[in-house]
Amino acid sequence: MESSYKNMELKVRSTIILLITALLAMPATSVFAEESGPFEDKSLITTFIDEMVTDYKYDRTVLTELFAKVRLHQSIIDAISRPAEGKAWYEYRKIFVTRERVRGGVLFWNEHEDIIKKVADEYQIRPEIIVAIIGVETRYGKHKGNYPVLDSLSTLAFAYPPRAKFFRSELKHYLLMSREEAFDPLKQKGSYAGAMGMPQFISSSFRNYAVDFDNDGQRDLWTNPGDALASVGNYFKRHGWVPGAPVAHKVEINGIKYKELLSKSLKPQYSQDELMLAGITLPNNIPTDIKGTLIELDSGDGPEYWVVWQNFYVISRYNHSALYSMAVYQLSQDILKSR
Repeated sequence: MESSYKNMELKVRSTIILLITALLAMPATSVFAEESGPFEDKSLITTFIDEMVTDYKYDRTVLTELFAKVRLHQSIIDAISRPAEGKAWYEYRKIFVTRERVRGGVLFWNEHEDIIKKVADEYQIRPEIIVAIIGVETRYGKHKGNYPVLDSLSTLAFAYPPRAKFFRSELKHYLLMSREEAFDPLKQKGSYAGAMGMPQFISSSFRNYAVDFDNDGQRDLWTNPGDALASVGNYFKRHGWVPGAPVAHKVEINGIKYKELLSKSLKPQYSQDELMLAGITLPNNIPTDIKGTLIELDSGDGPEYWVVWQNFYVISRYNHSALYSMAVYQLSQDILKSR
């Protein structure tokens, strides 16, 4: 059950990454230009309230009054109904690995250098990777989303059947999270799919991985860079980041045997001997005991080949996409070089 749930979470994140970038670039007035209104069919909401009262001891009157204020947004239904078109790597790269985003990463790193160093040291995660995640997700916290999170999750839980089960669960996590963190569930803003804060955590990820890094009694991913950065570090550590290990290497290939190793799965599965026997030329300075997998990307001028390792796979736990993971990695390297 846990594995199935995580797979669904990853699929949702992969589907929305390009859409959220476009929406966050729009002014708030454009995002809310569509008609919004109350839910016509409240039976699903009533059933949900019943479960929260029974399973989690919520006050029925409080929840009834809360959901009376929730609005259905047609733009949310429209956005999630249009899956992001599949893009080639060279098109995808142009969105996320840009001069502007590299400059922003350098400025963000310089501004929060002490915190970033503390986070990187504590969680043993490369600092440039943490910075790049924030850069890809929200342009270093500048575009965190303008939708009321409760509206987003309720719209998708009660008015979008294809994803209703997943978002119903996220709505449950959001209400539990608001109780645990002692904040007003009506006031938090995020993406159209309910992702929140600088690192764009969904509710379940917030509850499982968010960190109160400054020990002020609150896990604040919206305005507290320390909490946001540490939460990303904690997420990566908990998903198996290997300190000091490589992320990815661009490689040369010979012959045709390498095609047998190409896989949609990013989980490392081949020894270095297997990779080399398939005609793949590897760098000399790789730890001998680590496994990798081979991926092919469209550079626009033909295919390019990368062997990706465990830490690349860990990045993909944030978003189950080779393109996303490569964008984070390459942005991180450009930021590092620019500093």
